Amino acid sequence: MDWSWAFEWARTLSEQSGVNLTFVYDSYDRDRLARGFLNTVYLSLVCLFLSVVIGVLGAWLQGSKLVWTRRIVQGYIQFFRNTPPLVQLYFFYFAIGSLMPTYENRFGFQEPMLDNFAWAVISLSFFAGAFNVEIFRSGIEAVPAATVEAAESLGYNRLQAYRYIVLPLAFRVCLPALNNNLVNLVKTTTLAYAIAVPEMLYMANQIWSDSVNVPETMTFLLFAYVFLVGLLVWAMHAWERSMRMPGYGR
Repeated sequence: MDWSWAFEWARTLSEQSGVNLTFVYDSYDRDRLARGFLNTVYLSLVCLFLSVVIGVLGAWLQGSKLVWTRRIVQGYIQFFRNTPPLVQLYFFYFAIGSLMPTYENRFGFQEPMLDNFAWAVISLSFFAGAFNVEIFRSGIEAVPAATVEAAESLGYNRLQAYRYIVLPLAFRVCLPALNNNLVNLVKTTTLAYAIAVPEMLYMANQIWSDSVNVPETMTFLLFAYVFLVGLLVWAMHAWERSMRMPGYGR
């Protein structure tokens, strides 16, 4: 599709009214913002997946018969729930990152084993995962004990009962709360800007620093995040409707 008319319209609008949409008519700014948008989507998807995995595993470990296993999971939850996510991000990137080994790249410079994007994924996934553990725990506790006993009477061990019986039923109960936490996670990905991850906010900052068009770029950011969060909410609601079962979650 030919978008040259839109680029020309944005250029004319800038010349006539001062509404400076460089990220539309300027190919360099347009490419930068597009890369930032894609990086935000990628960062969000990876963190969403890992945080759900952490939540599922953590909720299962909370039911362990080993006291220290339960205490470690509880300590993890308290640490990540009771400290600001930006402080956590700085802790991982600057404190733990400085202790990581380095390697020599092809130009002869030393580089860390994990880059800023990887630390953003680790920090944000652990942050959201701590809340997901509690969300899945509440869903698991809503599953009747008789259901678990019936599974065990059929020969299921604890892991099999959790995987095939408890977890599918718990998902139906905790999806609304999980939806809220995942929405917050997508919005929290903007914190990756603080360690120079080239996500959407970071690229937008570069654009408005070069072109002095803060209102226009911030307006685009607002609608871009409304679109991303709206898409996630729509997908989660569709998933919730598809998994609805009489007697569970309603």
